[in-house]
Amino acid sequence: MTELIPAPRSVVAGQGEVRLTAHSRIHAEHGTEGVGHWLRTALWQATGLPLREGREPDDTDEDGIGLRLDPARGPEEYRLVSDRHGVLIEGGGAAGVFRGAQTLRQLLGPDAFRRAPVRRDRTWTVPYVTVEDSPRFRWRGLMLDVARHFMPKDGVLRYLDLMAAHKLNVLHLHLTDDQGWRVEIRRYPKLTETGSWRARTKIGHRASPLWDDRPHGGHYTQDDIREIVAYAAERHISVVPEIDVPGHSQAAIAAYPELGNSDVVDTASLTVWDTWGINPNVLAPTDTTLRFYEGVLEEVLELFPADAGPFSPFVHIGGDECLKEQWRASDTAQKQIGNLGLADEEALQSWFIGHFDQWLAARGRRLIGWDEILEGGLAPGAAVSSWRGYSGGVAAARAGHDVVMCPQQWVYLDYRQDAGPEEPVPIGYVRTLEDVYRFEPVPSELAGEEAARVLGTQANVWTEVMEDQERVDYQTFPRLAALAEVAWSDLPAPADRDFAGFERRMSAHYRRLDALGVAYRPPTGPLPWQRRPGVLGRPIDGPPPNC
Repeated sequence: MTELIPAPRSVVAGQGEVRLTAHSRIHAEHGTEGVGHWLRTALWQATGLPLREGREPDDTDEDGIGLRLDPARGPEEYRLVSDRHGVLIEGGGAAGVFRGAQTLRQLLGPDAFRRAPVRRDRTWTVPYVTVEDSPRFRWRGLMLDVARHFMPKDGVLRYLDLMAAHKLNVLHLHLTDDQGWRVEIRRYPKLTETGSWRARTKIGHRASPLWDDRPHGGHYTQDDIREIVAYAAERHISVVPEIDVPGHSQAAIAAYPELGNSDVVDTASLTVWDTWGINPNVLAPTDTTLRFYEGVLEEVLELFPADAGPFSPFVHIGGDECLKEQWRASDTAQKQIGNLGLADEEALQSWFIGHFDQWLAARGRRLIGWDEILEGGLAPGAAVSSWRGYSGGVAAARAGHDVVMCPQQWVYLDYRQDAGPEEPVPIGYVRTLEDVYRFEPVPSELAGEEAARVLGTQANVWTEVMEDQERVDYQTFPRLAALAEVAWSDLPAPADRDFAGFERRMSAHYRRLDALGVAYRPPTGPLPWQRRPGVLGRPIDGPPPNC
């Protein structure tokens, strides 16, 4: 059972095995108590073994589990040793011990990922082995779009568990868009009373003639968000909220029409958008809008505290795909351009983003946004999510900004996984499991200090055509396992990567995903109930541009 994903830095197999029994104990030394509680609970659910608190890591009758800190290691670095003394996991920090505990669960076999024992008479063993491991990148993330199709709280908690099982550590939560506002803001109750529900939903691509005429929506209460953040922190995952401005904002305008360009369109008649695409209804660039979103962000900062993880200080403000037609036609926007001495509407967006850059920095936070925010310049502490290929990330790194590489051509998991006609709602380019496995987050143009600006990478899951959890699972897995290995493991150059070896290890990993109840895409193609015959997509032929 050493087919580990993501691949560790070093694995040395021994002869023999540690057998866990009803007498086995877990000893968590100071600083690892939280990991010990998580591991004891997870293994008790799966195995039925009580795994009581041990006295000392070396006093466990040769069948115990010890957890300890080793300050000589990096924060997420760990060493797992299974031998005649039992199992010992040492980490540079609690996060490292937790990553090692995930490796231990893989070593125990797929049934260790279940929530209840399937066989009470089973013998649980860990092979003698020494695993030494550490991550390549600090930021190893998943962007989950809960705005287009709402994912209830339990689904988000489930995805945090799936992320933890793959050693991912950042959940980028896309909370607002034209099609829905998903977080309770007490100062502005209409954001969820009105903005979280749409009357109907387009089925498939926006050119599709099909509609779901049922209302769709939902939102997270503030206590739901606190629970999500706390649950993530227990798994050493940072949650980065996204409040998208100044585009992708029709749900907010539908709730509060004064936020829109009311001198151009009748914003009072706008509803939460029910279709897909780039929406012309954007926020008005006024002081009223700025004050409104400052109020929103004040509550967001309280819900997402800066000390909940290494990337918790970040707040994502979107900044992408803001059409400027309404600003060009708006007397109010044109007067603002004149009053501020700006060159044009592009500079007006830069001013808008720059305001929140400074506002967040004054409160000890860091702004991150899609690569459009580079246009017009950024404050030194701001970071960039490079989605339109590599070029935005390269420009940001060369300008001294931290970068998260998530180019749509490689890691947009709403893109179709095969060119076959049975692929459900085919979107974009074909991006196979192998394609994702050969993705390289650091482009060749960057080296030295500029390359070090690449914090890491994330997969982006946009949910326009993912109406429920099974559809999200299908698009996300198994490709997220490949992205996790790209983000964690020190792999060779893309052309030299052992994809055949990865596939072999995936044959074992599919059984873990089965135990976790993941409705992944099988290697042989979609199962009959995973197809969506007759639902129009937007396939793009040929290889994607590598830019």
